[in-house]
Amino acid sequence: MKNFILFFAVLATAAIASAQKLVIKGSDTLGAKLVPTLAEDYKTKHPGVSFEIAAEGSTTGISAIIDGTAQIGMSSRRAKPTEMSAAEAKGVTLKPTIAAFDGMAVVVNAKSPISKLTPRQVEQIFTGDITNWSVAGGPAGTVSVYTRNTASGTYSDWKDLAMKKRDYAKSSQKMAGNEQIVAEVAKNPNGIGYVGLAYIKSEGIKVVAIDGVLPSKETVLSKKYPYARPTFYYTNGEPYGEAAKFIEFALSPAGQKIVEQVGFVTVQ
Repeated sequence: MKNFILFFAVLATAAIASAQKLVIKGSDTLGAKLVPTLAEDYKTKHPGVSFEIAAEGSTTGISAIIDGTAQIGMSSRRAKPTEMSAAEAKGVTLKPTIAAFDGMAVVVNAKSPISKLTPRQVEQIFTGDITNWSVAGGPAGTVSVYTRNTASGTYSDWKDLAMKKRDYAKSSQKMAGNEQIVAEVAKNPNGIGYVGLAYIKSEGIKVVAIDGVLPSKETVLSKKYPYARPTFYYTNGEPYGEAAKFIEFALSPAGQKIVEQVGFVTVQ
């Protein structure tokens, strides 16, 4: 009987030892839909692997790699010089791997008559120079601007690509993620925001053409769409172990098929 119990105790110990937990933190753009979908598919092929995914913004993903609290950091922007310096001070090498390409789409309420804007109008709306839709070709109404929060890589990228690095309008309302922006714009006829490609088919919103160009796989890859960008997996140096296997899967044809299904543009 003792040998029987010991046998199963050894088996249980071996099962626990073989289990792998992959901690992935960072970008909501990647972490709300894409990475969880990749993780579910990955687990079907690697049943001993579990995931902890926290999508709280690109800044948190890069910080997690610097602090050693995650094996993979998701980011929709490149690491800042200050983050590179902080990493170097701790002996950490921030290595980016392009996960997918994305286009930040300008979205308005589905009932809005606004269907096109110029880059200049977008800049003026998000910086607060334009506060009434009548100035941008719409009916009179106070513009409600919805943005991501300051931990978001999208928040930073939008400033760089759409606002000439100017400050957001003081009246702008900061949202935790893409889904929250969609929800607010969908219920506000005067709302405007930006979301990733994976969210442009959400109910209650419509995408605005920028100088006649809509975000798509073709316009993102050709950079004809002005708000196109890469997204990243960050690791401490070359990824190894389960993190390396997961990134390899994410970049494989099977993984990139999921990337396309979710709504991003593949790297291949």
